[in-house]
Amino acid sequence: MIDQNLIPVLDPNPLPAPYWVFKLLLIVTFVLHIVAMNLVLGGGVLALTARLFAGRSGYARRVYQEISTKLPALLPATITLGVAPLLFVQVIYGQFFYTSSVIVAWPWFSVLVLLTLAYYGFYFVSYRARRESKATGWVLMPSVVFVTAIGFVYTNNFTLSSTPDRWVKYFAAPSGWSLNLSEKTLVPRFLHFFAAAVAVAGMFVALIGLAKWRKEGEYARYLVQFGGKAFLYATMAQFVLGAWFLMSLPRERFMVFMGESVLASSLFILGLAGALAAIVILSGSLRGSDPRRGILWSAAITVVVIASMAVMRDLLRDAYLGRNFQPGQMVVKTQWQVLPLFLVLFISGALLWLVMMKRYGFLRETAAEDPAVRTASGTGPFDSGRHGR
Repeated sequence: MIDQNLIPVLDPNPLPAPYWVFKLLLIVTFVLHIVAMNLVLGGGVLALTARLFAGRSGYARRVYQEISTKLPALLPATITLGVAPLLFVQVIYGQFFYTSSVIVAWPWFSVLVLLTLAYYGFYFVSYRARRESKATGWVLMPSVVFVTAIGFVYTNNFTLSSTPDRWVKYFAAPSGWSLNLSEKTLVPRFLHFFAAAVAVAGMFVALIGLAKWRKEGEYARYLVQFGGKAFLYATMAQFVLGAWFLMSLPRERFMVFMGESVLASSLFILGLAGALAAIVILSGSLRGSDPRRGILWSAAITVVVIASMAVMRDLLRDAYLGRNFQPGQMVVKTQWQVLPLFLVLFISGALLWLVMMKRYGFLRETAAEDPAVRTASGTGPFDSGRHGR
């Protein structure tokens, strides 16, 4: 039983737009943010993997350069795209989110420190990427760890904001260090998020390979194999982690996806079928002579799966809050003078970001200074041995 005195009263200020508008914007902006975040975290993991094999494969060294030089731009993109969904969360779920943020105050503040350290590390690695230096690997590793720690803090905060019944014991010891470590879903939820980051980053690397297909055939094929297999392995791991996450949910939350909610159940089936389809299509195309069509189809399916997972995540949060969250009690006073302008600017900004991602991610060339790197084949991570054919 939840002590209602623990939950702050609803903000009396009226919403400047209907509730459903903020809900839709929250999901859309979260999808954009999570894609960028996946590229940073998953990209860092794949760059580290390629760095480990750089001594044996010139192509692996070049993949490391390809990814690491993009990380300094992807991290601020993640931060910028994370502002909007965080604001929408505060508007809709402020009474829960602010409370959980106070409970985990010091880890929450540490996010700024970890971001700064990771940022400097990524810049250093990017600057030294084309030089033979063992220091870059040692700097990249803690930067990836810092970003991973940020994700863990966020997972703690958002799981705690959805479980106000746990607040009472934290208020009994208000140190500001109370992470939600007793939550059964915390570890599988976080690991599921981590595997998803590697999968999305792998698909990104494969798409970079497609962009280089005509000009640099052998290297492009290596990129496709490297990124494609990273996507396959991480997505297959997600089935295990996702099952763990579902089984760790309380029964009443679990049943939301097992038929109790038509929307949640439909999205669950769509996400499951989409992930399976992406695995089947991509694995078949990687064994073929021309994987380009399979990569594109798998990427399109992945976008659909990410969107469905974002909606499922939101439905699960509302299921956790239950009667403690009453959006019907929110006062709405639509500001029609500024709402259309906001929507136009928002859509324009999202389209501009997509154009920037295309230009920076797929058109920007990353060539090695050493000519041997351009021609070396060798074997490396996730290599099937067919990239040089």
